[in-house]
Amino acid sequence: MPQIINVNTRAPYKIYITDDELIPREIDFSKYTKAAIISDDNVWALYGEAVKASLKKRGLLVNRFVFPHGEASKNLNTVSRIYEFLDKGGITRSDLIVALGGGVTGDISGFAASTYLRGIDFLQMPTSLLAMVDSSIGGKTGVDIQSGKNLVGAFKQPIAVIINPKMLETLPYSYYIDGLGEIIKYAMIRSASLFEKLEAHTPSTLREILPEIISECVNIKREIVENDEFEKGERMLLNFGHTLGHAIEKLCNFTGISHGVAVALGMELISVAPMFSGEMAADDFTRLHNLLDKYGYFNIQTPEFDVTEILKAALNDKKRRGNDISIIICEKIGHGKIKKMPVSEFLNYSNNNLNE
Repeated sequence: MPQIINVNTRAPYKIYITDDELIPREIDFSKYTKAAIISDDNVWALYGEAVKASLKKRGLLVNRFVFPHGEASKNLNTVSRIYEFLDKGGITRSDLIVALGGGVTGDISGFAASTYLRGIDFLQMPTSLLAMVDSSIGGKTGVDIQSGKNLVGAFKQPIAVIINPKMLETLPYSYYIDGLGEIIKYAMIRSASLFEKLEAHTPSTLREILPEIISECVNIKREIVENDEFEKGERMLLNFGHTLGHAIEKLCNFTGISHGVAVALGMELISVAPMFSGEMAADDFTRLHNLLDKYGYFNIQTPEFDVTEILKAALNDKKRRGNDISIIICEKIGHGKIKKMPVSEFLNYSNNNLNE
């Protein structure tokens, strides 16, 4: 039997954590006629035919759209091609999109589902650690444009999320580290006990308790999303490390650095100023730095950018409102805080301390 976690958003749904069936029998597909699987070329080669067969056994007609893997595909051109695929396949409002893959797949599939025919249902089947603990949950969908990451999108809750940790056995190590960046984020903003677990392990030994870690992160995000589904307040905490992380990704043209690694570096960078100002305990900053070092983020080769470049690139962040921007800092491990400030203060606040 899968572990079932209820998400009580405006459109409620369930998250199934299972290492048994690909498609849990508890999910009811009786209202659907067709399923359109959207996946990237890497994931389809591993799981596509098996998922297709499972859906057919549940009485669905199945077709599929496969796109080149990577963040470079997360754009409106890919979404336009998905629309054409859905139209040619005769997909209607009585049908279903199945997002099979990592965060890129979930984001573009969800965005297509939210806009095609003004909205059709979709199912999340995350295959990466990052997608399992973060992007598949909460209903955020979107694509990148030249100006920045995820600047075009919509809120669209899935009908269900199926998390199968066994799928992570085929995950390249770099993708595993990518997901760990988001797990560290959860620990920093909400769970000192999770942070202690991460400190007590290495990336290798953490695999032994990964289902437990996934479940803990899912429940943290579930609680935050239930409290603030449309990111008017508390949900902003989930962006710890993302304001500068997204800026780094943008400067890299969304290639050469993964999202989780960028977030990990963003967590360190955004914590320097609060550490110097006394808003964050110096010991906690040191613990964050040491954990990121232990998990290998400072050994990953990434392009180097001037601090001013990163800060200016961050000004297109979705948390900016007019001349103000909201950033997320952690006063201590397990306690995230939203800090709103004028853009000019943000540039000085961060730049002066980052150049210490």
